[in-house]
Amino acid sequence: MTPRPTRPSRRGFLKIGSLGLGGLTLPNLLRAESAAGVRSSHKSVILIYLVGGPPHQDMFDLKPDAPKEVAGPWKPTATNVTGVQICEAFPKLARNMDKLAIVRSLVGNQADHDAAQSYHGHHPRKPAPAGGWPQLGSAVAKVQGAVGPSVPPFVSLCYTCTHGPYNEPGPGFVGPAASPFRAMGQTREDMVLRGITVNQLAERKALLAGFDDLRRDIDATGGMKGMDAFTRQAFGLLTSSRMAEALDVSREPLAVRERYGTGDPKVFVDANGAPRVPQSLLMARRLVEAGARVVTLNYSKWDWHGGLNAEGRPNNSIFLREKEDFPVFDQCVSALVEDLHARGLDRDCTVVVMGEFGRTPKISAQVGRDHWPAVNCALLAGGGMRTGQVIGATDKIAGEAVSRPVSFAELFATLYHNLGIDVNQVTLPDLTGRPQFLVEDNAQPVRELL
Repeated sequence: MTPRPTRPSRRGFLKIGSLGLGGLTLPNLLRAESAAGVRSSHKSVILIYLVGGPPHQDMFDLKPDAPKEVAGPWKPTATNVTGVQICEAFPKLARNMDKLAIVRSLVGNQADHDAAQSYHGHHPRKPAPAGGWPQLGSAVAKVQGAVGPSVPPFVSLCYTCTHGPYNEPGPGFVGPAASPFRAMGQTREDMVLRGITVNQLAERKALLAGFDDLRRDIDATGGMKGMDAFTRQAFGLLTSSRMAEALDVSREPLAVRERYGTGDPKVFVDANGAPRVPQSLLMARRLVEAGARVVTLNYSKWDWHGGLNAEGRPNNSIFLREKEDFPVFDQCVSALVEDLHARGLDRDCTVVVMGEFGRTPKISAQVGRDHWPAVNCALLAGGGMRTGQVIGATDKIAGEAVSRPVSFAELFATLYHNLGIDVNQVTLPDLTGRPQFLVEDNAQPVRELL
């Protein structure tokens, strides 16, 4: 078996000092591009992971006629699509239902707090090929590559979660060269050069290539291949302002930024989740417009449990959190969907919103709505899909799928289809050289969406 390449530090390869250029720092003056801000027509996906598992029966699959301990306090509200109702806390999404599709019957969920299935569509407890499954963005980066040299094909806006399994699973068997460009935190600070011109940078790039020829000859791990990709990416970023501009949401008009809403990057970080930062969705839109094929982001923490107060009575903390989080979610997701349509991106960019599992039908005084792998929901928009519809249905307590169950494999086959990748034809070799299809069980795209 071919040994798995050691994943180099992305931060290290984005620092010119780590690129072997004598400790040189990355420039402050980036060359302006005449094409900056001009939309390309490439296909793209924005994947929004709701960390911790959102309560499907409180959001998009309400059961008002169920017993109180199942129905909860929220009431359904009509949308602009006849016969479709969602939670009353989502008035803006309700007005955009014609631009949305809801899957109420997502089955085959795993039962633990593990984000992997939400990023690559494979059950994390099933056998995986040598090297592990690549997440969606890594597979797309391997198959399609970058649209241009100045923007990576796969950008992650995900914040690091202290609970390890909440984080992205990584590139798997396609190797470190297909890792996401992580745009948050210190990585953004590394996209600058100080005291050097672009021409001088080119000279140092040639010098670096000479050193790399020696290292490549003796490399037995495959790590140089990933290093080469990071090096090319770093130089591409340094010679164009496109990426830096895309990450700078302050370039957007104030009215647009206010439409998405604001958040605090420190909220919920210490609680194992991701912060509630609505403007990550705006940044994602800017990135796909600049040339990214896949952008992933994790949003807030949805692992809401109940509990007992000092008197030993249920404190309904789950519903207090819902009352706090739902309006912010309603605002930023509806803003993204409206923005894509207003900018003519709705046929090119697919948005998918989901968590790792659903929630128990019955509300417990001790744990609120607990983990529920039997059924889950997903929200989709854009991608030229047939929207304004609900796919699948659950029983009277939202506990089991009773019509049109949709698997994660089908959902991801749809995302690949919207990107222009045929899951029936495209394979990628794992670390043993065996070709692997991108989705399991010969899954096909969700026909109702095409």
